[in-house]
Order: sequence, then structure tokens, then C-alpha cells
Amino acid sequence: MTTPDLSALLDRDRANAELFDLLRIPSVSADPTRTADMAATAEFLRAKLTGLGFTARIDPTAGHPVVYAERLNAPGQPTVLIYGHYDVQPEAPLEEWVTPPFEPTIRDGRIYARGSTDDKGQAYAHVKGVELLLTQGELPVNVKFLLEGEEEIGSPNLEPYLRDHAGALKADVIVISDGSRFAPDVPTITYGVRGLSYVEIHVQGANRDLHSGSYGGAAPNPINALAEIITRLKDDQGRVTIPGFYDGIDDLTDTERQMWADLPHDDAAFAASIGVPALPGEAGYTTLERLWGRPTLDVNGIWGGYQGEGSKTVIAAKAGAKVSMRLVPGQDPERITQLITEYVPTLAPAGTTAAVHPHHGGRPFKFDLNSPYNLAANRALKRVFGREAVFARTGGSIPIVAAFNDLLHAPVLFVDLGLNEDAPHSPNESFAVSDYHNGILTSAYLLQELGAQTSTE
Repeated sequence: MTTPDLSALLDRDRANAELFDLLRIPSVSADPTRTADMAATAEFLRAKLTGLGFTARIDPTAGHPVVYAERLNAPGQPTVLIYGHYDVQPEAPLEEWVTPPFEPTIRDGRIYARGSTDDKGQAYAHVKGVELLLTQGELPVNVKFLLEGEEEIGSPNLEPYLRDHAGALKADVIVISDGSRFAPDVPTITYGVRGLSYVEIHVQGANRDLHSGSYGGAAPNPINALAEIITRLKDDQGRVTIPGFYDGIDDLTDTERQMWADLPHDDAAFAASIGVPALPGEAGYTTLERLWGRPTLDVNGIWGGYQGEGSKTVIAAKAGAKVSMRLVPGQDPERITQLITEYVPTLAPAGTTAAVHPHHGGRPFKFDLNSPYNLAANRALKRVFGREAVFARTGGSIPIVAAFNDLLHAPVLFVDLGLNEDAPHSPNESFAVSDYHNGILTSAYLLQELGAQTSTE
């Protein structure tokens, strides 16, 4: 069966104009003064989807609302749930933006605006992909949209929403586009995400800050103690020393290691891109293997003692650090949190005590490379890019995947449309115009391929 070239049918100017209207709304979920803007964004999306013939509504939550829409006119065909988020990061620091963050501007083929890639541009590409398909008749599959407004603040109300609406959200596959491809012109399917255990370490010394002249040399120093504890959390081979930390993890397969070795990655270029002379890490693994397939432990913040201008000669009574551990399949975040909670106190030098305070976490996930959904996505991407997709994992963590798995019982398909160079969360966030247009085509072709797959089984 031949299908029309959808690229020739895409009205690119109109697609840009609509995205610009969406990007102009400052939907910053973390800012309580933007509540009306959050509601306006939800209404924008509801109205658009209603205009496309979807049954669409705005569902309130304890925080910002969820936009839900469905078009179920393909009996016997799969149901595809498309997830995205319409909230964006705060725009600060404003002075670092070249152009205003909520006035979309095209420079050198890129759309500069807060939310352009994360996630308004990627999510709206799916809306426009559906619209493009509808110009050719009915959709080949049943489609549902779930667009939330709290992803940038940790999705505190999404899990209760999923639990309350699990029946309505039932789907065969959940499609997410909220990340980065491996490289420009390299279509990418993400088949795994790392998990997370995030904790704080608190070290206590004396019952008050002490004069460093009167007590130095005799009193314990919690900052020194914290530095020693942190140093002892890894060995000289870059391995985490927490007992049991590596127990039960899924080793990288030979197929994965070869697949990643074949990717167009260059360590020197990667190091140069972040302005460092070397890429330290766990011995025996390549950079990509360490980024995607191995667990980590990193200090994300540290505090203790005097931080103001000038000097203050004290031995601080307290010190602390924030620590994140990225986890791989086979590691349970609750277990890892318990292990570090038990281990750190044993590292406290004489005269100090150390305790771990857990924050939050998320489970790691790895999906079947050869699932029919991955294969359909590969065919769709090949139609857009003219080449096979590469399969990658991501070093980041997406805790909501666990909720989708536990509550909706549907596999997740990551088809990311952006790039790391888009600078999500940073000033001058952008989205390549070509990536936006290719994302629209990818979405349309993906739905076609999912429909065709069922009819040929």
C-alpha cells in the first residue's frame, strides 16, 4: 500500500505560528503568580484538540490541571496514549537571554523561547502530526492525549490522577517525546532510563561553631569529616564503595556494548563541548557505557561553615552534602537508599556523627529492543531521516515511567525529537525548526506504522 508524502502536505508556516502562540504563554508551574497562565495554556490545548475532533477536557488536580483528549474512531486498532507536559521552567536568569524568553524568535534556524524543546515544541509536534494525518481521513489508530502541567515541579499530582483515571487512560502503548536524540540527523529510540536515589548527608561535630584558634587541632571539624566521607564513597577505580551497591544489577550485553561502540561518539569532542580536559569515571567502561548503563554517585551540592564575604575563623558545628545516585536495572532505589543510610555513619571520623536523610527516587527501566512498538518507531523514523534509528539509553531518570508501568500497565515508547544543544532548563533554550517539522512528520508516520502493523499481524 502506498501512502502520500506527508512532508509535501505540511503547512510549515502555520505550524510555526501555532507553536509561537503556545510559547508566548508563560506557563511556569513553579511560579504561583502564573496560575492564570497555566490555565490559559491548558485551554489553548483543549481548544486545539477539540477543533481536531477530539473529545477534550481540562481535569482539575490539587495543583495545575491536566488536559485529556481522545479520538477513538479506529475499532480493532491499537490505542496510543501520547504523554507530554505544557509547563516550563522558570526563565531566570533573565539577563542571560539574548531575546525575551516568552517572545519566540527564530535565529540561525532555531526557535528560541522557554519551553521550545522542553516540552511544548515536542508535545505540540504530536498535536500537529495528528492534524496532518486527519487531512487524509480518519486516524489509523485510536489516540489519547495526556498533557500535564506539573512535570517541571516533579509531577506531584499526576500519580493520583493516573490512579483515578486508569480506566479512561487504558492504552496499548504510551508515546513520550521529552528528551534528546543522540546527535543531529541521527534518529534515536530511547529504550532505557536510569533510576535515582537522592539523599542528603549531614555531619555533626561540636554543639556550636568554635573559634579555630582556640579549638583548632583538638576539636573535630565536620567539614573535613564530610570531605573524608565523600572521598571514601568511591575507590580509585571510580567504583562506589557502598556494600551491596552493585548486587543484582543487569550487566551490559555484548550486543549493547557493540551497538554503542558503533555510534558516532568522540570522547575528545564530548570533553571539549563541556570545557574539560578529561572524562573520569568507572574503570573498564566507555563513556557511553558509563553514561547510560552503569550506576553513579555524584555530589550535587555541599555546605558548611562561613560563606559570606571576607573571613571568619570558625570550625563549623555542622556540614552537609546533597548526593544523587543514578541507578540501572537490577537496582531498587529504596534498597540503595537504605544501604547508603546504613553505610555513611560507619565512615564518620572520630568526634563526629553522620546521618543520611532521604529525599526522593525513581526506578530504572529497560524496554525490549525488538518490541513491535520500537520496530514501528524505527520504520517511521526511517521515513523521515532516510536511515535506521539508533537505540540508546538515557542517563537521566524519569520517575513517572514507573507510575505508567504500575498503574496503566502499558509499555512506554520514547521517541525524542530534541537535542542536548537545545539547552533545556537553561537561558536561550531553543528547538531547531527542522526538528520541530521532522517531529510532526515522525508523529504522523508513527501512528501510520502502528496501525499498519496491526493490520498485517
